[in-house]
Amino acid sequence: MSEAILSAEQVRAIADLARLELSEADVARYQRQLSDILVYFQKLEELDTTHIDPTSSVLPLTNVMRPDIAGAPLPVDDAVANAPDSDGQQFRVRAVLDAD
Repeated sequence: MSEAILSAEQVRAIADLARLELSEADVARYQRQLSDILVYFQKLEELDTTHIDPTSSVLPLTNVMRPDIAGAPLPVDDAVANAPDSDGQQFRVRAVLDAD
């Protein structure tokens, strides 16, 4: 690996966004690993892909989709039956955004 592309602070910021708590050893390890990934992507950017269709695939795959047909909705009592917390009609979840 060449010189680290990501700083330790950038790794900590990424971990914070992902709500991960990292030890200093984890930060150093992820700094190396994520930097290696970015170096590899830089190598891939050198490839000439102008002749390749954006959605091409080496596999002969086609989408297998059923028609979108509206059906009867699930009854509310059944929908919230296995919820860890509800008020009877709605799912109740803890706040995931900071107050500020």
